[in-house]
Amino acid sequence: MATRKPFVGGNWKMNTNRSTGSDLARGVVDGLMTLDGVDTCIFPPFPYLLTIRAILRDRGSAVRLGAQDVFHQPDGAFTGEVSIPMLKDCGVQHTLVGHSERRQVIGEKDELINKKARALLEAGCDVVFCVGETLEERQAGHQEIVNARQVRTGLAEIPASLMERLVIAYEPVWAIGTGKTATPQDAQEMHRQIRELIARMYNADVASRVRIIYGGSVKADNAAELFAQPDIDGGLIGGASLKTADFVTIVKAAAEAGRAKP
Repeated sequence: MATRKPFVGGNWKMNTNRSTGSDLARGVVDGLMTLDGVDTCIFPPFPYLLTIRAILRDRGSAVRLGAQDVFHQPDGAFTGEVSIPMLKDCGVQHTLVGHSERRQVIGEKDELINKKARALLEAGCDVVFCVGETLEERQAGHQEIVNARQVRTGLAEIPASLMERLVIAYEPVWAIGTGKTATPQDAQEMHRQIRELIARMYNADVASRVRIIYGGSVKADNAAELFAQPDIDGGLIGGASLKTADFVTIVKAAAEAGRAKP
């Protein structure tokens, strides 16, 4: 079994301004300055990428800079969109694709998400690829079918050689921003199923190396139990990433869980 370094992302969504975002970034950097054994990335809103990048660089932090979305074309008449070259110019290292709010609120389909993931990987960028079922789909017992479809379609034509730069985030839609959280056992079961699917799509080695993280109302007081599960390699954190102390605690829990795993 490959050793997988935990990954924790802080998705700020459409929150913060330049002042509060700067304070948050400084607090996260200071709180994690001496921590190793975990990859940490924060995803500010687009307008503040350069501001947050400057803070990360000035403090010599290992915390990475992420973007919340991207368009797959390099340039052109796509009003309101942001391209991969633009993100790279801002120092972005990781980009979210397929977040449930992009799927459910904006209406993005699997095929578009696949185009974004492929374009990012082919451009040498790292990807956090999100999947997850709605409450109605889970109540109907369709969660495995839904997640398998999203994974298969979203990763179509992505070669095994690029999978090491991709993190899969399982985020059940019904547990995002609702205060509800999948039990550690339920989350582990879906992570296991996704890993087994990756083994069938690629091979056992790729499946053992790909990091699969959980997103869905992860908090400081439940992170350790979630991250202790054998197939959960960290988290994509929403609301708790806007609170410095909570986010730092969650990242530290991921690092500790990673050290405890074989």
